[in-house]
Amino acid sequence: MNISFTINDKKVSVEVSDENTPLLWVVRDVLNLKGTKFGCGKAACGACTLHVDDIAVRSCSYAVKFAEGKNVTTIEGLGDAENPHPVQQAWVEEVVPQCGYCQPGFMMATAALLNENSNPTDEDIDNNIINICRCATYYRMRKAIHRAAELTRETKL
Repeated sequence: MNISFTINDKKVSVEVSDENTPLLWVVRDVLNLKGTKFGCGKAACGACTLHVDDIAVRSCSYAVKFAEGKNVTTIEGLGDAENPHPVQQAWVEEVVPQCGYCQPGFMMATAALLNENSNPTDEDIDNNIINICRCATYYRMRKAIHRAAELTRETKL
């Protein structure tokens, strides 16, 4: 089966034998974009979070067939070294990662939150950023989320 969608502003068409294959594996194994991570395979940890039409999605449980005709953004499409997304900039400024494995998922979840709410409270963060970090860098992430919100508001001025 052929599935066509846009990923990181590039139109792609992929051939899959099973339309229920998780989008995660198509992104990683077919499109060779390794920033999106496999964590639990049950949509619980959030390591695999990416955006589908600007909505944060746990790609380990999102069948590729649902990506047909949609816009997918991975951590590679969020920003780059020359022009980082405010979330990426804040993560660097606040020195968030410890091991770093879960961080792409946290950054993608945060970017989706900031698209909806450019000035989240701690309660907003707690209710929306429910990914899991085994290194427990939550305090630094909270600081980075507030900093990213500040940077986001500044870019909109």
